[in-house]
Amino acid sequence: MKAFAFLAVSTALALAPALPAQIVYVGAYTNLATAPNAKGINAFRFDPATGKLTSLGLMVATESPSFLALAPNGKFLYAVNETDTFQGKPGGAVSAYAIDRATGKLTFLNQVASKGAAPCHIVIDSSGKAALVANYNGGNFSSFPILADGKIGEAASVMQDSGKGPNKDRQEGPHAHQVLLADSLVLGADLGNDHLQLFHLDAVTAKLSAAAPAFAATDPGFGPRHAAISSDKKFIYVLSELKSSVAVMTYDAVKGPGKLLSTVSALPADFKGDNTAAEIALDSKGHTLYTSNRGHDSIAVFSVDAKTGALKLTANVKSGGKTPRNFTLDPSGKFLLAANQDSNNIVVFKVDQATGALTPTGETAATGAPVDLLFLK
Repeated sequence: MKAFAFLAVSTALALAPALPAQIVYVGAYTNLATAPNAKGINAFRFDPATGKLTSLGLMVATESPSFLALAPNGKFLYAVNETDTFQGKPGGAVSAYAIDRATGKLTFLNQVASKGAAPCHIVIDSSGKAALVANYNGGNFSSFPILADGKIGEAASVMQDSGKGPNKDRQEGPHAHQVLLADSLVLGADLGNDHLQLFHLDAVTAKLSAAAPAFAATDPGFGPRHAAISSDKKFIYVLSELKSSVAVMTYDAVKGPGKLLSTVSALPADFKGDNTAAEIALDSKGHTLYTSNRGHDSIAVFSVDAKTGALKLTANVKSGGKTPRNFTLDPSGKFLLAANQDSNNIVVFKVDQATGALTPTGETAATGAPVDLLFLK
């Protein structure tokens, strides 16, 4: 009987279909002396069973595609080109590509001006009809229509920020850093003026308009970079690049961020060096929050109290490289991939499904100046 049961289990395992490999794109800087081989958007095949990455090489050559976004239908990819000039004029660019889903290859569709210098973040709305961009040096947020053929149209609106913060080196003026879509609201994190700007989006026209209130303020000198909203929409977690901490705030779907509940450091208590935070993400269950530390070179792991929104720093896991910028969870949530910009590598971690803890898998992939990771879904 035992032998029969063992045989049945073995047969079932043998017949179980292997999980298909997935494609992950890598955005990068192309103008760094430390990464002379970085030419544009690279790609890897990711094995969801083992976490192994296999290089597919350069998918398309383009200048400093520092952040990537996928169309909801999975047919098109969009990238910001983080430059200060485009076609001889001040500003960066936004590029559109068609995706060959079998090979990952990208076919250039078109490119338009981002309407601000150093565009550093892009998102696509759920209808797939609008792209929203944060221009860091331009200090503004711009929006673009997406045409039926996947091409991106000229800017439909540009929302210029103003103001500055107390950090004279980093907050001499507005610095738009992220666009976050949140149902009826669009949130724009501005590191330079310590604001989360609030907008409404008309997806039909791809135009942004100011919401009321027009912004939510963080503490002076906080320097909000990126944010994440809890799945129940009751809390927002705002990452401070300058303070390397996370602010926990109440959240209202109509009014946006509200009361500050707490601020939690993303660094060990005994760390004395220089550090700037880069990325923030919640796991799909909302039980664990992660941020990246550039300087301490770690991924911070926080437990989340779903009822109160409270965070507790539970670990700082070394990123396996230098200057971890972006990281992402794979579609299953079983692996976390960290992009280490200054050591030119991607390191894969296993995620404990019960606790959110990270363990290095030993899988590492070499690639020039990785600054963003995007799974093809």
